[in-house]
Amino acid sequence: MSATTFVFHPEKIATARPIWREAFAGLDWLALKASPVYYGFGVPRGDKSAVIMVPGFMGTDHYLYEMYFWLRRIGYTPTMSNIGWNAECLNTLVERLSNTIKKAQQESGKKVHLIGHSLGGVLSRAATIIDSEPITSVTTLGSPIRGIRSHPLVLQTAERIREKIMCDRKRQEETPDCYTGYCTCPAVTAMHNHFPHEVLKTAIYTKTDGIVDWKACITDDPAKNFEVTGTHVGLAFNPAVYTIIANRLANKREA
Repeated sequence: MSATTFVFHPEKIATARPIWREAFAGLDWLALKASPVYYGFGVPRGDKSAVIMVPGFMGTDHYLYEMYFWLRRIGYTPTMSNIGWNAECLNTLVERLSNTIKKAQQESGKKVHLIGHSLGGVLSRAATIIDSEPITSVTTLGSPIRGIRSHPLVLQTAERIREKIMCDRKRQEETPDCYTGYCTCPAVTAMHNHFPHEVLKTAIYTKTDGIVDWKACITDDPAKNFEVTGTHVGLAFNPAVYTIIANRLANKREA
């Protein structure tokens, strides 16, 4: 057991990330296309279990289709999150994700894997803490699981989304801290609780992340943290990330 205690810090903190690096995300995609891993070579085969992919902030399922088809090639049953646009009340997003998880488990007859990119990883962990029974592993890609530590432009965008959500007077009265780390909804409350030990966790991060402070993206167990080189956006297309994912999914089957 780790000697450290995992803490999710509720306040948003702006960090001077090298956001200009994200212009090179296309290089991660090109490297993936040139890698044998992308075509299923040199990685363990899957067991047809369901793998749900969850998009990051301001994203939808569509940009994860590259990973979707790769997972299918190596023997898994990939499933989109069906949460819609990841720019809504966090609790609403987690509820939608939970519905997708339950359906995938029922259809596959097996526990499911979650792979969350950026904020999608935070949502994946929250859904798992709320109900871990149908989930066997959670992999986060550049996800600020210790608290929102992002480039100022990202935080400004998040504030615009919060203003949009809070236009509803009823929400102002019932959940005044909606879309912040201080909200008392089940999703945000879950972020402050311990992650279930029976679920395999994997945190993939890059120190050259131009969006999120990489130190907010690691777990309290060094053995579960995996560093790669590349961009934040490109983590969804990075061949080193795909190799780690394939090996970790297989690790759970063998555990």
